[in-house]
Amino acid sequence: MSIIKSIIDNDFYKFTMQFGVTKLYPDVIARYKFINRGQHEFPEGFATALQTEIDAMQNLALTKSEKVFFTTNCPYLSPAYLDFLQGYRYDSSEVKITQNGKDVEVVVEGYWYRTILWEVPILCLISELYYKLTDAKRIDNNQITKRTSDKVDLYNNLGVTVAEFGTRRRHSYEVQDVVVKELTNHKGKSFVGTSNVHFAHKYGVKPIGTHAHEWFMFHGARYGFKVANSISLDRWVKVYYGDLGIALTDTYTSDVFFNQFDKKLSKLFDGVRHDSGDPVEFGEKTIAHYEKMGINPLFKTIIFSDGLNSEKVEMITKVFKGRIGLSFGIGTDLTNDTDLRPMNIVMKLTEISSIDIPWTGVVKLSDEKNKHTGTPRMIELAKEMLGLDEIPSQESPAND
Repeated sequence: MSIIKSIIDNDFYKFTMQFGVTKLYPDVIARYKFINRGQHEFPEGFATALQTEIDAMQNLALTKSEKVFFTTNCPYLSPAYLDFLQGYRYDSSEVKITQNGKDVEVVVEGYWYRTILWEVPILCLISELYYKLTDAKRIDNNQITKRTSDKVDLYNNLGVTVAEFGTRRRHSYEVQDVVVKELTNHKGKSFVGTSNVHFAHKYGVKPIGTHAHEWFMFHGARYGFKVANSISLDRWVKVYYGDLGIALTDTYTSDVFFNQFDKKLSKLFDGVRHDSGDPVEFGEKTIAHYEKMGINPLFKTIIFSDGLNSEKVEMITKVFKGRIGLSFGIGTDLTNDTDLRPMNIVMKLTEISSIDIPWTGVVKLSDEKNKHTGTPRMIELAKEMLGLDEIPSQESPAND
């Protein structure tokens, strides 16, 4: 039985970005690479098992019920896009998997509007297969339900809203299912939705998400790092006309972002998402930015989403509640709190090309140095263009 059973077992922002790409950039070709941040050692035969699961995904298709769910809950996704998605099929030839000893390499290449959907399912598969093939024993479902229940009790008591963001590094489909079921059934107002569209559909909750780093990384490579944030957000507004108004801040560091987040954009977008660096420092910068723009921070929202657990949520809430709108996207602490070491893995856009541009490397300059991606040459170029002096470590396996 295949692990991925639905074409919408994926993060919502993959579909929202795919719609933007089909509308604005249908001729762009993209390349993604798997990055093993945690230096996990993969067992013999892992690549073969992963390839089998990838091949099985070619049989997935959007069901009539899933299409109705999109139409009902996401009116900003056009009928033309949903018809496209209904006809979309994964093509496993876009994915190249190799294994050398205990190291596994995964590269995805093809038209961006197609390959954009691969990242999250591949990470899900790598995580679930790793635990399965290493025969790692987790706590049982009752314990997972109890832990989830205790966390929601805390969030209810804090009076904050929480979304489940744990698809890409979940222990398994089963664990995420148990978690979302408990979140949905638990009494209280904290749980507002999930980034996983399949589970949103299954449990009748809101799909949560806007865009990811790759949206900004593409625009930086295509149009220049100095204008990447502003162009990315302007193009987002062109696609969604004010819907999905949470802006990601740290593709080229949050300091650069806020310098480019002018009054028009600050008013147009409902808020910002924090995904790296110190959350308290970020929150203070955000409040100061809105006040500088003459905007009441209480009319805006920060969605915190970087490595959160109950303790961090409680700390952040105590600092900022009553000063700015707050919400939290919690991932691994919900879907991989199983008494096993959670995997630290990502898959990143590394290069783009188009009719008028050759292969060009993309860059991410996170607020955390160990999360920077890109070749050394491109990172240095981005730093020089943006006036950033620190020397980061990089994690991209791409060659200069």
